[in-house]
Amino acid sequence: MVSPAKGIFKDFSSGKGGNVVSFLMEVEGFSYPEALKWLGKYYNIEIPERELTDEEKARIDERESLFIANTFAQTFFEESMESKEGKAIGLSYFVERGYRDDIIKKFQLGYSPDKKDALIKAAKDAGHKQEFFEKLGLIKKRDDDTFFDFFRGRVMFPIHNLTGRVLGFGGRTLRTDKKTA
Repeated sequence: MVSPAKGIFKDFSSGKGGNVVSFLMEVEGFSYPEALKWLGKYYNIEIPERELTDEEKARIDERESLFIANTFAQTFFEESMESKEGKAIGLSYFVERGYRDDIIKKFQLGYSPDKKDALIKAAKDAGHKQEFFEKLGLIKKRDDDTFFDFFRGRVMFPIHNLTGRVLGFGGRTLRTDKKTA
């Protein structure tokens, strides 16, 4: 529940609540300074800044790299739906469920190919570091130190923040295998 008049929110399922700054921190994943900057920009209020420490810069750089990796994955999943496999499995699933083409494009829905390393290879070929995709949970490491695409063979739903950046993904398996999550 959001009360604009009082400037507060309350999530009854998790018990979290607070003001507009804590709301932005919770929903958008902003740090406190990022939330204040966003509000300042939104309301045309100049907020003086200080020099960042090396640790803060590294944390911001890593976060930005994770956003870049998510954007790459989203584009990869969206383009994979144009492949023969993507059309036959992913697109047919969405059409069967009543999704129109404009809705599929608007929400950037996609398909993850049913190959163990399609995303891994595409990311590597594009010059991305594998560690970011691992941190995001898009690829996983097996006990034998080999990697695999976690969402392989699934239709993909990107999750966006208020600014339109991809925060993560939901994937729906189309297999009837009981072992598949």
